[in-house]
Amino acid sequence: MPDSFAPQDGFVIVAKRECHTCEMITPVMQQIDREAPLVVYMQDDPTFPSGLRNVVDDHALERSFHLGVETVPTLIRYQGGREVGRTFGWDRAEWVKLAGPAAAGEGLPAFQPGCGSKSVEPGVQEILIARYGDPGLKARAIDVGEWDDPIEACFERGWSDGLPVVPPTDERILRMLGGTERKPDEIVGLIPPNLSPCTVEKVAINAVMAGCKPEYMPVVLGVVEAALDPLFVLHGLLCTTHFSGPVVMLNGPVTKSIGMNSGVNALGQGNRANATIGRALQLIVRNVGGGLPGAIDRATLGNPGKYTFCFAEDESDPDWEPLAQRRGIAAGKNAVTLFQGEGVRGFIDQRSRTPEELVRSLALGLWGVSHPKLANVGNAILVLSPEHYQIFKDGGWNRRRIEDELHQALKRPGSELVYGAQNVAEGLPPEMAGKVIDKFQPMPDGVLIVRAGGPAGLFSAIIGGWPGQRVSAECRAVTHEIK
Repeated sequence: MPDSFAPQDGFVIVAKRECHTCEMITPVMQQIDREAPLVVYMQDDPTFPSGLRNVVDDHALERSFHLGVETVPTLIRYQGGREVGRTFGWDRAEWVKLAGPAAAGEGLPAFQPGCGSKSVEPGVQEILIARYGDPGLKARAIDVGEWDDPIEACFERGWSDGLPVVPPTDERILRMLGGTERKPDEIVGLIPPNLSPCTVEKVAINAVMAGCKPEYMPVVLGVVEAALDPLFVLHGLLCTTHFSGPVVMLNGPVTKSIGMNSGVNALGQGNRANATIGRALQLIVRNVGGGLPGAIDRATLGNPGKYTFCFAEDESDPDWEPLAQRRGIAAGKNAVTLFQGEGVRGFIDQRSRTPEELVRSLALGLWGVSHPKLANVGNAILVLSPEHYQIFKDGGWNRRRIEDELHQALKRPGSELVYGAQNVAEGLPPEMAGKVIDKFQPMPDGVLIVRAGGPAGLFSAIIGGWPGQRVSAECRAVTHEIK
């Protein structure tokens, strides 16, 4: 197809003034212009170079984009409106081959590399594709009026979780898709409650809206795939009247490479990756699956973690077995563990100094999950802070020892837990009175222990689970490797 940005017969040079090589070859451009038709597309300063007959301002980079220019200067020769050859940078032999003696550049070095085209600067390529090319996006585009606020438009269309979202423009979606090698039209799975097909492109759209960076995309995709594991029972978790929602815990080198927080305030605000990865999952459930609060989401109270609840485990101690490794993922691999959890309960113990004291104290706190007289009503996460963990470490206790001792400490006589005991109506059926009762399922599923938090404060955290976890063969936390 003839190039609409080029002469029928002659030459095109794409250049920019801020490129030293482009400035160096000014005499060459002037000589070619004297002897043949020449169009020069300037990416930054259309007054440069002087003395040419046809310099075109390409600040918008439309011509550079359509010509596929990656390096300036680029010299292209046309015959009959068709490109018959090109070279880039400055190489006297190549320029003479294309343009003849006019391109000899007497007095110039034989070779000098060019500079990167402005059309391939970071973030620019996606904008140019959206403006001048075919983005190849399949999701339905929504036009927003010239005078409308796109953020307000997202609120009005119900695409928000109650906080502002980033408008998913074509260029932002393309940039997000650049974070993964997976095809945009690949189906990731069916999102409940409507069981709507979710493509990689739709994941990218909601990741944009959540505020993710492109490098988070493999993690977001891994989180979505884990959430769709039948054992996680996302549909049931969504429509429960309980407090619970997805809790996302991440392990592996990716947590460092994308800057996740596993330290000070790890369960709180302030870290972009923590905040937006968990939020992306919630927006996908809302916008793709139709999981709307007050509709299918019937939580009596809910919890703030249903905006987002995502953090990384502290893996800085080589003696500690990370959660994902404990749950079957090979050491050094990236992984996500998804838990059906409610809000954070603070646990304070500033007096225990031995592992034996601390494990019994932690058991008292964990018995409060759901109700102090109920057992096997969901599981729990125990987030061990550095100072509490140090007590175990100093005592020679590793993860397995903590789990074993905690399981033993989480037993109580059924007589203390049955209906009416301790003058509390809630509790277990009377036939449990003569038994020893375990608070949770066996380890490691009963209590998922994860290390996180800052170094100052003898405070750990307990995150209660969902009563749906009682049927352990059909519903539980899931751990998936992130590919």
